[in-house]
Amino acid sequence: MRQQLASSRSIARSLTGVAAALTLLAGTAHADATLDKIKQRGKVTIGVLVNDGPFGSIDPNSQQLVGWNPELARAVAKGLGVEADLVQVQTATRVQFLQAGKVDLLIASMELNPDRAEILGYAPTPFYRVGGAAAVRKDSGITQWADLRGKPVCVSQGSSFAKPLAAEYGAQVQGYKSSSDSLLALRGGNCVAAVHDSTLIHPLLRSNAEWAQYAAPIASEILPAPSVVWTRKGEADTIAAVDKVVQEWHRSGWLIATEKRVGISPANPFLAEQQSKFKTAAR
Repeated sequence: MRQQLASSRSIARSLTGVAAALTLLAGTAHADATLDKIKQRGKVTIGVLVNDGPFGSIDPNSQQLVGWNPELARAVAKGLGVEADLVQVQTATRVQFLQAGKVDLLIASMELNPDRAEILGYAPTPFYRVGGAAAVRKDSGITQWADLRGKPVCVSQGSSFAKPLAAEYGAQVQGYKSSSDSLLALRGGNCVAAVHDSTLIHPLLRSNAEWAQYAAPIASEILPAPSVVWTRKGEADTIAAVDKVVQEWHRSGWLIATEKRVGISPANPFLAEQQSKFKTAAR
């Protein structure tokens, strides 16, 4: 009887050990299924937001996505050692595309904030810093954020600017499917201002004759925040691999050169700050 009990205990210990080993192996091989999948396919699918202008547009000749967001997406793929598969996303649906697995990553003019960090993962090193700017008619009399109190203001659905516009400045926020719809609503007189990333508003007003009657007179940006590469929640291996790529962008000055090459002006001082930080850390 004692021999049977000892044998049973020995078998149980062995099975426990095997189970632990299998768990460890499984954890090692599949700690991050997305990065495994990217390596196996030799391709990473990245959702990019294209709003026209230097941050993203469609080349009329080649029909290829060009500009800041597509350039960064292709550079992420190169840094991971795989091909890039770019998917155009919309502001209102970009998070769903990532969560549903339609894309592996997002580079979609989507700044870091606590609400987004609750539901998504992200590479912790920001590649840019962006705040919101307001496009208004030049004859609107609006010169500061407080002037929007009690007035209709257009934004994109899912915009992080909606909350501070309503809570801090008392604006009557109206959400539209896309930034284009929001800007059309402004021109149609449905709101007194359209608030979007400054990276969209300033190039539009500076270079498009159709917007000659509009300006961005409010000097400060609303909710300035870092731009990051987004992943699904808990994908630690993917996050680490992408973050390594972003850090090298800063260290090498690639982001500064790319910003200049795609025609973004004025130069964002954040990039120079980050390059100095990473070059100093590398010494």
